[in-house]
Amino acid sequence: MGFRVIKTALAVIVSIFLAQTLGLQSPLSAGLLAVLGVDVTKKRGLQTSFQRIAASIVGLFFGAGLFWALGFHVWVIGVFILVLYPILSRLKLKEGIVTGSVVMFHVFASGRVSAELLLNEIALLLVGLGTATLINIGYMPREDKLLQEYKQRVEQLFSQIFLELSHHLRDNGYIWSGAELLEADDTIRKAIQAAQRANENNLFAGGPNWSVYFYMRERQLDAIQRMVQLVARIYQTLPHGELLALVFDGLTEDVKVAHYTGRSEKKLNEMEQQFRYMPLPATREEFEVRAALLQLVEELKVYLSVAKKEKRPVEEPLGRA
Repeated sequence: MGFRVIKTALAVIVSIFLAQTLGLQSPLSAGLLAVLGVDVTKKRGLQTSFQRIAASIVGLFFGAGLFWALGFHVWVIGVFILVLYPILSRLKLKEGIVTGSVVMFHVFASGRVSAELLLNEIALLLVGLGTATLINIGYMPREDKLLQEYKQRVEQLFSQIFLELSHHLRDNGYIWSGAELLEADDTIRKAIQAAQRANENNLFAGGPNWSVYFYMRERQLDAIQRMVQLVARIYQTLPHGELLALVFDGLTEDVKVAHYTGRSEKKLNEMEQQFRYMPLPATREEFEVRAALLQLVEELKVYLSVAKKEKRPVEEPLGRA
């Protein structure tokens, strides 16, 4: 049973009990409003509750005015929908369309418009949506443990990918399935969603910004995917590839370090200097392979530049290399 279901059940029970205690008419409606009020995150719950209360009050008085002016006819409900729904959408109160309709139907069902009825509907709104909002923000499952697991898995996958690329550079006959690439993409996508939930459940600033970390990994994965395409074009084993393989060997460990070390960047710069003093390609095939290797160097720079730009102090818990 999902935690949101449990919170919804609790909100319904508490809201109906409060409505009955306060002597409100149609107390079960408070339970219905509570069902609509429970949301997936704290911030979203607060935002949508405000929208629903505001839209419902607008709908309540607009509907009451229509029924008072035009009478309690079914076709007036159609007028209500045709006029009010576009207005609520324009006012960015779309989340309150359903709750606004609920209170409008209460007025229609009563067949009368009175101050007592309007106050009762407003009280039901506050009890139902208010109870749901308080229960919603009272407790939300923390995502930190899950995000740590995602972080560790992404780093493991990146490390394995770099190892596979290193193997291919040393032996162009080596075959790799590429499964880690697909898993890394799926893991980062899920992690970004979890990070967004964590941010929306954090009502006050503070704590690690997981979204920044996983967006960084997403950008790095784009560079890695381009690297894989370039490595696939390397069909000769050359000394240049061996030097580049050493850089990937270092990255297999650096990616797990909790800060940007700069070691791989230093190795890459030293390797570029060595490239300049090596003999020019002797054949067209060697020229093509070395061209791919040079492009691979540029993609490595992109990968490292992302890590360097987003680096954190050593004490921060998020890996950066």
